[in-house]
Amino acid sequence: MIEESKRQREFEARIDLMRERIKDSEDLKVQDEVFDRRVLMDLYALASKGVIESLGGPVSTGKEANIFRAKGEEGADIAVKIYRINTSNFKAMQNYLQGDPRFGSIKGTKRAIIVAWTRKEFRNLTRAEEVGVKVPHPIAMRENILVMEMVGDGENPAPQIKDVALEPEEAQEAFEKIAEYVSLLYNRANLVHADLSEFNILYEDGEPVIIDMGQSVTLEHPMARSFLERDMWNVARHFKKKYGIGSEEAIREKLRAGMKS
Repeated sequence: MIEESKRQREFEARIDLMRERIKDSEDLKVQDEVFDRRVLMDLYALASKGVIESLGGPVSTGKEANIFRAKGEEGADIAVKIYRINTSNFKAMQNYLQGDPRFGSIKGTKRAIIVAWTRKEFRNLTRAEEVGVKVPHPIAMRENILVMEMVGDGENPAPQIKDVALEPEEAQEAFEKIAEYVSLLYNRANLVHADLSEFNILYEDGEPVIIDMGQSVTLEHPMARSFLERDMWNVARHFKKKYGIGSEEAIREKLRAGMKS
């Protein structure tokens, strides 16, 4: 009984310590929805390993995940993405998981599906980075928490490409780079992003950065080709509408060139 009481006090102390690390999250509703006791303990575990030094305010707030600015090892700017267990669309997530041979056997609770989704995003980011696609560098994951490089800096995260006004030459370079990334993902990483659009591309230091790869699937997924067509259409539509450049066929040419290289 004494030992159990001691463990409980240590548990509460760790919870309190992790709450102290959350310095700038002033939205109490967000705190209550995202930082439950289990998440706080997982954050504490990551902090104990030196992955997270402190956690700041939200960069983005969504139905399925919140992203927070944070400080990592040696004060580096990092992003902490926490998937929400209660509000995530886990049925839609299952559709992307079940057709992926790496995660097709995942069944059961919401938590099991969302933890698998977090692991899937970590692996997809790792694979994309390995083949030369510019993505946020994945640092660590634990349960429904993904820690990655901050694109931009702690105070000024990089904007979505939809919010950037590019010069004609810059727009052409960005379009060609994104087409190259689609080819690299397909031909070298065996992946299709499956939700690529101007909302999931950031723009930093003159270069596009691909984000949100939790739903990305391997080419074995029965919907991979359909997802690829949708990705190409979304990218071409954005650049055609905003800058009068780009086409789906131009992206297909990159894909074909990648197959030959």
